[in-house]
Amino acid sequence: MPSAWVTRRATSSGEPRYRVLFRVGGRESTSRYAGSFGTKREALARKAWVLGELAAMRVPDLTLLRKEPLRSPTLATAALRWRESRVDVSDGTRVVHQVALDRVLPLLGDRRVDEIGVDDVKMLVVELARAGRKRETIRKSVKYLATVLDDAGVQPNPARDRRVRLPHEEPVELEPPATEHVETVVRLLPRAYRLPLLWLDWSGARLGSVGTLRVGDYDEQRRRVRLRAATTKTRAALWVDLPDPLAEAIEATLPPREDRDTTAPLFPVATPDGLRTAIARACRAAGIPTFSPHDLRHRRISLLHRQGRTWAEIGRFVGQRKLSITADTYTHVLTDGREIDLAELLDSVAR
Repeated sequence: MPSAWVTRRATSSGEPRYRVLFRVGGRESTSRYAGSFGTKREALARKAWVLGELAAMRVPDLTLLRKEPLRSPTLATAALRWRESRVDVSDGTRVVHQVALDRVLPLLGDRRVDEIGVDDVKMLVVELARAGRKRETIRKSVKYLATVLDDAGVQPNPARDRRVRLPHEEPVELEPPATEHVETVVRLLPRAYRLPLLWLDWSGARLGSVGTLRVGDYDEQRRRVRLRAATTKTRAALWVDLPDPLAEAIEATLPPREDRDTTAPLFPVATPDGLRTAIARACRAAGIPTFSPHDLRHRRISLLHRQGRTWAEIGRFVGQRKLSITADTYTHVLTDGREIDLAELLDSVAR
């Protein structure tokens, strides 16, 4: 049956706004916008008028009341406003938001937010699946679409409807690279990428650390590297102790102590994207299965598991928060169990 209601939301300035919405039919019909007010009293007055129109079997014509724009913003505009308002997140998270929404906006960006329905979101999932997007990728896009619609005051939110389902996807079995494959790739990599790869293999750190580590993060006396809280996914600082051969190789790249710029990159020249590309090229050149920098993280965790470390120790070492997920994921992941002979490898590539 027809209905009208008032919702409350806070603006970017912190002041509340009261929105009046209504339906001309039952819950299956689309909710419509009937105005936004600075006080609840005004909103209730508008709601009463809307209910009167509906009782008289008329669709409320808001153009007869005010000259204010009645149309809600497009999804593209609402997404931009939401992203600009997220001053509470890091630059890396901002990139995640942008990438996820960039998959949505080509399909729904020109639609008004209050015109987007469950069928539109279901269509979005289908189109992304047809384009070959993975389940987790689609999930992120739907998640941030829902967040933008929440911010725009769309209720009920079609992106949170139970009828929106993600595509089925078989779980991918992790296959960390074998030790001999990693050693082969190191020998084929350009010099600027060798130490970053060995750092990832030893630390199990995420690829982004290659670009965020600074000279000031290296503790030469204790031969360890600091992953600052602002640069980790868990927002927890972490120290990684280095084996002597790797520490000596890193120290050999540093200028004299009195000339060091602590804000300079610890791995100069190397970039995360460049490392990923260089590894893929080396794998093809050697005729071995292609692996990614993140696969080195899987390899480190599985090696620690084989060495008998507890899940709590492994979680602290690699900076994972949910130990249950770590255990479920890596209990059955096996590698050859051999660590890289860093001293021999670094000596061979230095010749």
